[in-house]
Amino acid sequence: MEATTRHYLDYNATAPARPQARAAVAEALTLPGNPSSVHAEGRAARAIVEAARAEVAALVGAHPAQVTFTGSGSEANNLALSGPRPARLVVSAIEHASVLRPAAERPGAFALIPVTRDGIIDLAALEAILAEPAPSGPTLVSVMLANNETGVVQPVAEVIALARRAGALVHVDAVQALGRLPVAFNALGCDMMSLSAHKIGGPKGIGALVRRDGLSLAPLVAGGGQERSLRAGTENVPGIAGFGAAARAAGAELAEGREMARLGRLRDRIEAAVRKAGQDAVIVGAGAPRLPNTTCIALPGLKAETQVMAFDLAGIAVSAGSACSSGKVEPSHVLAAMDLGPEVTAGAVRVSLGFGSTDADADAFIEAWMALRGRMLGTADADASRRTAAST
Repeated sequence: MEATTRHYLDYNATAPARPQARAAVAEALTLPGNPSSVHAEGRAARAIVEAARAEVAALVGAHPAQVTFTGSGSEANNLALSGPRPARLVVSAIEHASVLRPAAERPGAFALIPVTRDGIIDLAALEAILAEPAPSGPTLVSVMLANNETGVVQPVAEVIALARRAGALVHVDAVQALGRLPVAFNALGCDMMSLSAHKIGGPKGIGALVRRDGLSLAPLVAGGGQERSLRAGTENVPGIAGFGAAARAAGAELAEGREMARLGRLRDRIEAAVRKAGQDAVIVGAGAPRLPNTTCIALPGLKAETQVMAFDLAGIAVSAGSACSSGKVEPSHVLAAMDLGPEVTAGAVRVSLGFGSTDADADAFIEAWMALRGRMLGTADADASRRTAAST
């Protein structure tokens, strides 16, 4: 029996490892030294760590000394929220669980920023929240640069301006935007920014928190003086090396400019085919600025988990909601916050593209989506759906 060709359309969950990252990891694994050791082997390991730190910093317009390596983007988010020991946390309703859950553990000093139906942070609501009397101590505003489920890009510059006028700190979760949008940490003027390697083709299990000069943080992991005493424990040298290599490759793509335009064309072709098939499908956040690689498509009346399984059987990997729920397909808090209604919220899947995505991947998704919609509407409509797909 011939194996089904697989089409991987879940880059926002994790990107395949880039060849450059795999090579960097393999090379680093040959080194025996601890980066904290002063002998030649230790210095060689330290050189790899610092070279990678410089590559990651360059990708986000920061200085190498501002980059602290962590075990993940989620750890970076947790460090950002707890490190400055803020008296009040203000986060948007569409944040990743690694922001929402730590924030919700402080119910007496926690405010949630609503979003519009397009999935954009309500700036007027944020301004009103910041105008309210706050507990004694700093307020920290945490927002993502681009949403992981919808791809909607947030008005972070405006958020920072409002926060500055209120004397608040700002943390930006740039995990999904990294490598897909130009990011300039120091020019943007935020206080902290979270990053993750595996979203850009680096290894899993390595992230970073970028912080502005002079900002004091308390470590989550205490012990030795690694990472300028912000994260104790021997550094993950292979992971860090892979992160640096992936950052260098992603930066080259952004500078060249054609890759994101190519992915945008693929995304638009998928959406055009879906729209042409009928008015029942919903492109979530279509009226807002979005990442060029991401589309969230809802088919009201057909549960997302059913769609994900059907696509998988057809050889296509997509997601429903965030991929950080231990394999569970749960209702999306992001779509619920957008007030799109229960049928749209329950019936949305995310298609996310990346450096390995091709026309064949887009064609396969369109064909499978048309067949799925046809089965939902009845066999009489299935042939018409396939003809529509063929003409797109």
